[in-house]
Amino acid sequence: MRDDASGSLSPLRANGSTYDQAFACMVETGGALAGAGRNPATGGSGLELCSGDMLLEALVACAGVTLKAVATALEFRLGAATVEAEGDLDFRGTLGVAKDAPVGFRAIRLNFNLDTDEPQDRIDALIKLTERYCVVFQTINSKPELTVKARA
Repeated sequence: MRDDASGSLSPLRANGSTYDQAFACMVETGGALAGAGRNPATGGSGLELCSGDMLLEALVACAGVTLKAVATALEFRLGAATVEAEGDLDFRGTLGVAKDAPVGFRAIRLNFNLDTDEPQDRIDALIKLTERYCVVFQTINSKPELTVKARA
């Protein structure tokens, strides 16, 4: 596996279906269905999940799991930890009301609050390795090849 990349590739999948409620999609989430819809800033009801929030939540989840795995590997003394992500999104872009407004996040900030007595150089190493091995962070940080297909 270490020397043969083809043997280590594992496709992940996500599925969703639109339904007759306007601007919504039901997303399969490991045994449950989650209703995704528009953010209230774009006219959504706020009852459905916002995909922008879900992206930040995926980043927090991945970074938190990766942080714990890296801390274990480094024998890093870590008590409780919290992970926070926040992003700046100009909704005019996704609504198509301002051509100069980008579609997507302009900036994302990932913050860790650590309960530790480790020295700063060890904290820096922990965070650097967490960034390096966090799948969601690296995917956002280095745009992957994307393809889109539609079938009738």
